[in-house]
Amino acid sequence: MTAAAQVLRLLAGRGETLAVAESLTGGLVAAELTSVPGASQAFRGSVTAYATPLKSEVLGVDARLLAARGAVDAEVARQMAAGVRRALGADWGAATTGVAGPDTQDGHPVGTVFVAVCGPSDTGKVTALRLNGGRADIRRESVRSVLELLSGELGGYASAQDTEHNGGN
Repeated sequence: MTAAAQVLRLLAGRGETLAVAESLTGGLVAAELTSVPGASQAFRGSVTAYATPLKSEVLGVDARLLAARGAVDAEVARQMAAGVRRALGADWGAATTGVAGPDTQDGHPVGTVFVAVCGPSDTGKVTALRLNGGRADIRRESVRSVLELLSGELGGYASAQDTEHNGGN
């Protein structure tokens, strides 16, 4: 079973829903989720907030935080997950933000990624990743990582979190 199928199965079993906020993944998390038959039972939708101002304007990320730290930040990821959960009326929110390359962003090297989830109690969990590989590898691993984090929070399988990943694995 894929990570997306596992997440959707766990959510449906709990009668809960999911919304996703994506930056560097540009819709890949939503695409992975909607590739699973029956995804509409638990998946509400997504916001691709690629431009930094949208993170504040649409998702409610603190504009002062964005001005001070930039979009590549653990707290930004947490606020994105919480914001999309509220904006789309879901029980759970998940978010990705980071640097897929080819250039650094906000002083962060390529491969710096933060994935986050926020649950019904409005508490969140963020994982910092340092990914290796090309742009496609980093984006693909970010999708896998956010789904794995969510699965773990939902009580599904959660493999050991190793924050040094090689793309293409």
